Parts: sequence; C-alpha cells; structure tokens
Amino acid sequence: MSTWLLSCNPKKFDLEGHRRDGHVLDSWTVARFVGEVAAGDEFVLWVSGPNAGVVAYGHFTGAAQYGQPDLRYWAEDPGPRHFVPLVVDKWLDLRVPKQRLVDDPRMSDATILRQPFAGSPHQLADEEWQAVREAIEVSEGAAPDWDLEPGDEIRRVDLHAKFGGSTQNGICPCSTTDNVLIFTAPSSGHQHGYYDTWNEDGTFHYTGEGQTGDQKMIRGNRAILEHRETGKRLRLFDGARGTVRYLGEWTLDAEEPFTEDEAPATNGGDLRKVIRFHMVPVKTTITSPEVEIGQDYVAPDEACAPAPVTPSAPDPDLVGRNLSTHRRLQNLLAAEAQRRGYVALSPDVSDPDFDLAWREAEGRLTVCEVKSLTPANEARQLRAGLGQVLDYQDQLRERTPAVSAVLWVEREPSERRWVALCQRVSVTLAWPGEEDTAFRGDAT
Repeated sequence: MSTWLLSCNPKKFDLEGHRRDGHVLDSWTVARFVGEVAAGDEFVLWVSGPNAGVVAYGHFTGAAQYGQPDLRYWAEDPGPRHFVPLVVDKWLDLRVPKQRLVDDPRMSDATILRQPFAGSPHQLADEEWQAVREAIEVSEGAAPDWDLEPGDEIRRVDLHAKFGGSTQNGICPCSTTDNVLIFTAPSSGHQHGYYDTWNEDGTFHYTGEGQTGDQKMIRGNRAILEHRETGKRLRLFDGARGTVRYLGEWTLDAEEPFTEDEAPATNGGDLRKVIRFHMVPVKTTITSPEVEIGQDYVAPDEACAPAPVTPSAPDPDLVGRNLSTHRRLQNLLAAEAQRRGYVALSPDVSDPDFDLAWREAEGRLTVCEVKSLTPANEARQLRAGLGQVLDYQDQLRERTPAVSAVLWVEREPSERRWVALCQRVSVTLAWPGEEDTAFRGDAT
C-alpha cells in the first residue's frame, strides 16, 4: 500500500463545499500517477498558499480512471481528465502548518517542500508518512508543550517568557509556539468599549482589538479569525496584567465566527464598529457558573475627557457629562463599602456588566447599578438602572445563594414614587447621604 500527499490550490477546489457535503471528495487529478494510485491507499490533503499545511486525511476508494469528475467540488469546470475516487476520513480542526513539517528532518527530501509545483499527488516515503501522521496527532490532541490547566494562575510576564507573544496587547499571537494568547478584563476593558460576554450555552463573545475608530480584521483580530488555518490554538485568560487565570482552549464558531457590533471608543467616545468573535470551548474549560463572582474592585479614572453625547450610545450614563459623574459616584460608594468592612468587587470575565458589588463576611452579595441624574434624563436613567440591576440580580442568583440589589443615584429623585416602585421589586434605591440605607438593604 502506498501513501500520498495531495496538494490542493484552494482557488480551484471548493474545500468548504467538501466539508458541508459529508466529508467526501469524488475526484482528484492524478494524470501523472495512473496505475500507481490504488484503492486502499492512504493520503493527506495539503492546501497551498500563505497558510500552507495539512487540512485532512483519508483513503482512495478506487483506481484512477479517465472522464468527467464531479463538478460539485470544483470552482471551475476542469473538463475531462484522469481522476480517482476518495473519501476524507477526517477534516482537521487545526491545520498542520507547513513550518512544523519543515522543521522535521524526516521531511527534508519530501517533494512537497523541495518541489511543491512538481505535480500532485506527491508519494511519501515511510519516514515522511510517519512524520506527517505524528504532526496530525499533535494537532488533534493536547499540545505537548502546554502545561497549564483551566483555573491555573500565572504571572503574565512568566506566561510570555514561556510561550511568546507581546506582554502589552489583549490579543497576542506567539511566534515561538502554536498559540494565540487572549486576555479579557471587564474592569479595564469597558472603558475602551470592550464588552466581552459569557452566554448561557457556555460560549463566549470576545471583542476584537482596536480602541479608536472602526476595528479591522488585521493583526491580532486576523490571528484569531485564521487560527485554524495557521494551526494555532486560542488560549483565553482572565485578567490583563499581573497574575492572570487560564480559562482553557477555545475555537471560533464554525457557522458564524464573528459579527460586527457598535460600541463607544475609549473613555466614552463616539460609536464605532467592533468585531465580536464567537468563541466555543474546545476541551475542559472553566464555565461561568464555576468561576467566583467578581474580582477586587478596580476604580475607573474620574479624570477622563468627556466626549459629546451620542444619542444611540448603549448607555447614556457612559458618555458626555455623565461619565465622570458616574465614575465619581461609583468610586465613592466602593470606598464606603470598604470602610464598612465589605469586599468591594468589579465584574469578572464571567459576570454580568454590573458597576459595583460588595460581599459581606457571611458571603451575602449585593450588586449595584450606578446612575447619574439630570432633570432632563431622570426618568430614563431610573428606568434603565432599575431594569439593569434586576437583570444582574437574576443572572447571579444561579451562582450565589443570596444576592441583593441596590440602585445608587446621584441625588434624591424628584418623584418619591421611584422609592416605592423599587421597594416593591426588592431593590434598594439610595443616593449620597443615604449610605446606611444602601448597606442596610432597606428601602427608605
């Protein structure tokens, strides 16, 4: 039995069509090897181009013949030619990159590397076939050089020293290992318009890089999008600096790898287009219910330069005049919580986007939404804040036995009915001067 490497130009073959059509290829050009390719021979499928490498393996189901191959799998009608029927046994989730084989001394004489345009298929010697199969096993199994388990913590500087990648960016493709390191930190990311979210089905939506202007599919964003083609694994971490926590290996949703959304630029600037990557866990990964709620409070910068209000902004409290007021209110309340002996918290990667929370010694949690108020926006802000804090409370109930809700506003509302309304739905409405009410959990 012979073993072969089939080289494919993706411009000539509809490879995605093959994937959708039951992993079966009906034809391949083998004019140079008529009489040599036989039923039962095994092959690997190599895609040429900038991200060249092995994408699949399978076997031939018959001998070569002459005629019209099945046109469903061709980008253009090739006309009558020699072809051989074959079956793809497995499409690889991660491509075996060309460089991995170039670095293997057993592949030094392989024609696909020395004479890639000499023709297809390329017959593989026994040691070459073994080298390719071992490289496939690495792509299909656990990376041999990765020793972190979901939940492990590591200093970010040590992480990069070991696996490569920039120590500054949120998306870090590694040149020395087959990884893309991704960092998510709601407490610092939200000020740049990065709204990463966990979903009920265990998937994760990650905002691409680019703090100003429309985000583009370049650099780190492109590294995430093409991670299958480059053979790199997506490694997600909770935290942006200092000590970070590993949240496992992820991949992009095959049907909808990303969507475009709108979010404000850094410090509440104008809305811009952002990329939202749809990520799904690969193997054992921490899911949101397993992660402790919140992280140590991170105070937002109150000295930001306010941007003009954008009417369609997702939260009017985070743009314009209200932004610095919102942050000042939030920081003062967090300081008061700490003064009273509570643990002040900012949202973590698995949490809803609350402004502030605090935990009592007994473990009881209070989640808080902060709102600035002006005469023009008072009713709108109170409606929005009440809805938000009820939503946060509802999401967190599955993860903690007891959670209270506080709506903290800039001043006493002009209509007292808001206090009674909040009380009816078990939300405490309070403002500066009413700190005892907020921390006692009783409505005024």
